[in-house]
Amino acid sequence: MIVYEFKVKGKDKQYQAIDEAIRTSQFIQNKCLRYWMDNKDVGRYDLNKYCAVLASEFPFADDLNSMARQSAAERSWSAIARFHDNCKKKIKGKKGFPKFKKNCRSVEYKSTGWKLSVNRKAITFSDKKGIGTLKLKGTYDLNYYDIKQIKRVRLVRRADGYYAQFAIDINVRIETQPTNQVVGIDLGLKYFIADNKGNIEPSPQFYRKSEKQLNRANRKKSKKFSLAKRKAKQRQSNNYHKARNRYARKHLKVSRQRKEYCKRLAYSVIQSNDLVAYEDLNVKGLVKNRHLAKSISDAGWYTFRSWLEYFGHKYRKATVAVPPHNTSQDCSNCGSKVRKSLSTRTHVCPHCGYVEDRDINAAINILRLGLSTVGHTGTYATGDLPRHLL
Repeated sequence: MIVYEFKVKGKDKQYQAIDEAIRTSQFIQNKCLRYWMDNKDVGRYDLNKYCAVLASEFPFADDLNSMARQSAAERSWSAIARFHDNCKKKIKGKKGFPKFKKNCRSVEYKSTGWKLSVNRKAITFSDKKGIGTLKLKGTYDLNYYDIKQIKRVRLVRRADGYYAQFAIDINVRIETQPTNQVVGIDLGLKYFIADNKGNIEPSPQFYRKSEKQLNRANRKKSKKFSLAKRKAKQRQSNNYHKARNRYARKHLKVSRQRKEYCKRLAYSVIQSNDLVAYEDLNVKGLVKNRHLAKSISDAGWYTFRSWLEYFGHKYRKATVAVPPHNTSQDCSNCGSKVRKSLSTRTHVCPHCGYVEDRDINAAINILRLGLSTVGHTGTYATGDLPRHLL
């Protein structure tokens, strides 16, 4: 399954209708969560049935398409199921108890409630929310696919406008010619990646480069904030919301730069090799380090890994996640353990005299572990398949 995204164009009245549909979806999602909290042995189908009860009780909920209401209930159930799975697995720390949503940004339709135009350059929503016909702006062509292949349509609100996402059920596996190459990759902060062959890719540091502009935009936003209006529970001024939107657009630009960089780099690595070994890093735990949290978040390791696994699945290449323990400490030449701090960037082995860059030495160890760990071939960060294919 793949997702195509288009920017939608409409009138202000239509955008307000989309916002109303998103608020209704959030309302149903929170109501389903409350229903699960107040009653025992509530299952997935019980939440779907509860959507009909909400529609009969609240007129604005009845205006939303029935399958869109079911999609909101499924979102609640996915959070509940994830919480149950974490409890069964007995993971350490918090189990992720479902929380009520405050700022939802999307509403999802299934197979009904929408219709594409003849040339598939516009989409019409037929529920009672009054969204109407929206123009689709993008480079993808939906004419290649049958309407039955489009399983879901999602309207997403972002800082720079509204988008429509189409989840299309197709087989993305592509046969390629083998390259007879294998590579081990070490993720780092000084270099984004370093492989066993000595190739390095510098870290782009998109957030660090834009931090001055972000801070300036944040200060301008704060100056227009009124504490008195907040205490009186009144809406902030239009100038505040304009400054808030400018600040959000700058963050969105940084996020897109990071995603595009990780996507292109992962594609290049997969196209050049038949097997890719990389570290199975616990990014969620690493960002708890208050000295390196900003740099780790700016690097985008998990985003790179997700795209690496997706392209590996698409082009039938082996991706191997290996434990990162002692990959930087062990000597790749003789196997002896050489203790070194994070500030020591050169590996110098006192036993065999081998000298190499710290990250390249770790990449060689990662490749060796990947070739010897056959059982880890095809492991993914988010389950059996990448999140793009779930």
